[in-house]
Formats: sequence, C-alpha cells, structure tokens
Amino acid sequence: MGRLDTNIFDYSILAIYFVLVIAIGVLARRAVATSEDFLLSGRSLPAWVTGLAFISANLGAIEILGMAANGAQYGLSTVHFYWIGAVPAMIFLGLVMMPFYYGSRVRSVPEYLKRRFGTGAHLFNGLSFAAAAVLNAGVNLYAMSIIIEALLGWPTWLAILVSAGFVLAYITLGGLSGAIYNEVLQFFVIIAGLIPLVIIGLKDVGGWSGLKEKVVSQPGQEGFFSTWSGTGWNWTNPLGDWIGIVMGLGFVLSFGYWTTNFAEIQRALSAKNLSAAERTPLIGAYPKIFIPALTIIPGLIAITVVPDMLKNAQGETDYNYAIPALMGHYLPNGALGVALAGLLAAFMAGMAANVSSFNTVFTYDIWQSYIKKNFPDHYYLNIGRIVTVVGILIGVGTAFIAAGYNNIQVYIQTLFGFFNAPLFATFIIAMFWKRTTPKAGLWGLVAGTAGAAIYQFLIGPNWSHMYPGGDMTQTANAQMINFYAAISAFVLDAVVTVIVTLTTKSKPLVELRGLVWGVPDPDAGDPHEGYVRRWWESPKLLGFTALGIVVVLSIVFA
Repeated sequence: MGRLDTNIFDYSILAIYFVLVIAIGVLARRAVATSEDFLLSGRSLPAWVTGLAFISANLGAIEILGMAANGAQYGLSTVHFYWIGAVPAMIFLGLVMMPFYYGSRVRSVPEYLKRRFGTGAHLFNGLSFAAAAVLNAGVNLYAMSIIIEALLGWPTWLAILVSAGFVLAYITLGGLSGAIYNEVLQFFVIIAGLIPLVIIGLKDVGGWSGLKEKVVSQPGQEGFFSTWSGTGWNWTNPLGDWIGIVMGLGFVLSFGYWTTNFAEIQRALSAKNLSAAERTPLIGAYPKIFIPALTIIPGLIAITVVPDMLKNAQGETDYNYAIPALMGHYLPNGALGVALAGLLAAFMAGMAANVSSFNTVFTYDIWQSYIKKNFPDHYYLNIGRIVTVVGILIGVGTAFIAAGYNNIQVYIQTLFGFFNAPLFATFIIAMFWKRTTPKAGLWGLVAGTAGAAIYQFLIGPNWSHMYPGGDMTQTANAQMINFYAAISAFVLDAVVTVIVTLTTKSKPLVELRGLVWGVPDPDAGDPHEGYVRRWWESPKLLGFTALGIVVVLSIVFA
C-alpha cells in the first residue's frame, strides 16, 4: 500500500500523544525505589487499573493488525479467537489460578515452577519464556514499523528503530508502573481510533447486511459470515475442523496463553490485594468480548472496499495492511491522526507488555537465581533497567523474523504452540496432582516443546494425507496446523509428565503447601484479610456474567 495522506494536524496529535507517553514514564519514575517497584509496581495498583492494563497489554499487533488480517483472510470465524479462545480462559485464570499465583507471592510464572518442581523446570521455562517474550516483542515492533512506514514513507529498518526508542524510554524510566499507566491511556486511545473507522466503513457498504452481501458474493468467501459451518471431518471452515477450533484454540492455545503467559499475569500480580488480582482478568474479559467489532469488521470491510490496497511491494496480498488501508481510504486529516495514535498505542502496549515481563523473568528467574545471588536489591533494580535495553535490542532483531509473514496472527499462534501449550499441560497437572514429580515437570516441558516442533515442521505440512476422511485435494491452512501442533504439544507433555511421575520420587507434602489444590499453607493466613469485598466485586459474579454474554453472542452469530 502507498503512503498515507497525512498533514500537520495528524502530526500534532501524534506529537501530543508521545509527549503524554514520556510524561507518564517520568512521573512513574518517582515511585520506583526497589526492584519490586520497578518490576511489579510494588503490588499496589487498584483492580480497574490492572484490569484495563491486562486487556490493553493484549491489544497489540496480535489484536489489531493480526485479528483484522484474520478477519480479511478467514472471515467471521475469527470470533473464535475471542469467545472460545480468550474469555473462558480469562475467567478460569481469575477464579482458579490467581489464588495460587498471588497467594504464594511469586514474582513471576517461572518462579511458581521453581517452588513446585525445583531448578530444572524453572530454568527451562525461564529461558523459553525469555525467548518467547522477545519474539513477541518483535511482532509488535514490526507492526509499528508498518504504520510508521505508511505514515512517513520510511524504510522498515528505520521505522523499527524509532518505534523501539519510544518504548525503551518510558519503560526504562517508570518500569512496570510506567508501562501499566501508559496501557490504560493506550486502551482509550485505541478505542477512539478504531470506532470511527468501523462506523464510517459500515455506512459506506450499506450496513451489516450490505457488508455481508458484498463479502459472500466473492469466490472463495461464501462461508465468511458463518462461524461454524464446514467444521466436520471434511473441513471447509477457513479455520479448520471443530476439534482444532475447540481443543486446539479453545482449550490448549487459549488456556495456555491466558493462564501461563507472564506478560499478562504480571499485570494481575501488580494488584494491591488478592481480590483485585482475581478481578483483573475478569474486568478485562468484558472489553475482550466486544473488541471483535473493532478488529474483524474492518478486515471484512477492507477486502470489500480496498482490496487493491492490501498489496505489498511485490504485488502479493498482505492482510496485515487491512486497517492502515482503511484509515487512508476513509479518515480525514485530524481523525487520521487520532487513528494513527490508536494503532501506535496498541503496538507500544503490546511490546511494553513483553519487554516488562522479559526484564522481570530475566532479572529474578535467571540472573538472581543462577548467576548473581544474594546481592543488594538496588543491584537487581539496575539489572532490570539494563535488561530492558537488551530486550528491546533483541526485539529489533526478531522484528525482521515477523516481517517474513503476510499474516502475523499465524506467526503468533505458532509461537504460542511452542511456548504456551506445553507449559499449560505442566501447570494444570502440577496444580491439581500433588504426586507430580520435579523430573516430570522438566521432561514434560521438553517433550511438549519437541512435540510442537515435530508437528509444525514434519506432520502438519502433509495433513491432508493423514486427516481421517480428509479430501486429498485440500491443503490444511496455517492456522489449522497451529491448532493441531498445540494439541500435540499438550498431549505429549501430559503423557510424559504422567509416565515420569509414576517412575520417580515426588516432593514431600510439606513443600507443596499453597502450591497445589487442596494443600493450603497454614502459615500464609487469609490473603483476603483486611479487605471487605462489595457484592458487585464478586469474582464469580463477574466471571459467570461474562461467560453468559459469550454464550448468547455465540448463538446469535453461529
């Protein structure tokens, strides 16, 4: 696509936004005195702040460009990534898993594994999470570069470096608090940037019915407005069959991401008490339910109104351009500046989430645990700042890996299959089966990661030959391969974990207090003590209400 037609009004809005971003980082710096202040906001933030930051951290490239690209490429079935692939897992995190995380006072997800299993699983997960964090940061950097390239016509490499500079500034200054308060600001900027785009686009195509008529009339897009059709054994649904969607996306990838991804959980761990930590993902679930209207619909509008603008320099269709192309087509100057600020806010939030979680895991779980132990706290505060710079520099390199994909959502789901799917299997078994042994924790993770690789590179490309009842003329799309790679990782991890557990020695029960379901820690006390929760703050009420809304919407848009 070509350069957007921006002027001084758009640049002025962007300049104001960037000044606010840096100002928040400067103000947040005043509250940073210890490593916990820098890396976990001193565990002092209210639920509404952590809840909005929780969902804003996810509103990065994955959500904006990635889901719009998925909407353009696969149609309305992309809602599965939200209503099946997000909300149920967010509710499970709030109601079931946050009491383990927050109540045990762990500083990171890998630290839970250290207490549960020991150093083997802890180090493996710490290193794998650090790798995943910088790879995901690269996705957001690349997405930011697309916007800056469209805005200024800069080459990709220069846009990536400039984008990284802004994120580096406010995280290094304010730590996690700087990131979280910026994420709250960015949430509202994102919404303000996308709503006008959806309203104008729908009006132009004749509303919802007009959009549906125009989309399904095109060859190959007949099923784009049906979310579940064609999910039988001979799959024609663009995201694959129901097993892949429900088990691969809805269970393994979804629960793996939302319940073990420290980039998200870190926001809940920064809450001021357990009640606020439990409500953090539940509050975030409500905007998550309705965000498809701001991401999938623009993707559908783009393939209808501006298909020629979804072309890269080689003339190939690049679905990542869906939202930037619509912005350039519809929005006048001024409004274009707001929308651009919203997109940049989304990518900065997504990258900041990954970098701030990377510096915490590297500082606490790798550096402090295995390299430099028992140093003064100020030393680890400085290490956290240094690692922030290192993480962003590595993210610059990984941004060029993401540039090789014409749908970054496919790339993201591939990463989740490698890093989150096996971790979820280990976590769910470890939390509910006290017999699980330290060696099982390590070798389950190793086997699950290997299983994802084997399926992704060896089995998946030949799926149509192995699929029961499959049509030999069909080729599995990349998303379906991702779903089944995640299932393979989960199953292999679980099988190996059980086998190794039955042949090795478990930890004494006294060492599992507060870490396993049904084994409370009598010395921990009541984590809710000192806080009177009002009825509307009930986690169960918030969680099951959100789940009910999802069920109703899933029936309406089936």
